[in-house]
Amino acid sequence: MPRFNSSAIERAEYDEPSSTLQIWFVESGGPYSYYGVPPHIFQGLCAAASQGQYFAVYIRDKYNRDTHSYRR
Repeated sequence: MPRFNSSAIERAEYDEPSSTLQIWFVESGGPYSYYGVPPHIFQGLCAAASQGQYFAVYIRDKYNRDTHSYRR
């Protein structure tokens, strides 16, 4: 489970068999689950210079999302 030094995203987890990406945000907590995410998108998120910018361009509004009801 990668943790990021990001002002937007705290950490992320990826489940390859279900192609589910879970993201915890600094401000709003999480997890937020994104479905149908290919492995290269998760790898790109982990390698990005800015996880927040990568998320905005490649993930947000591109995949179906579910918000879980608990916070950190």
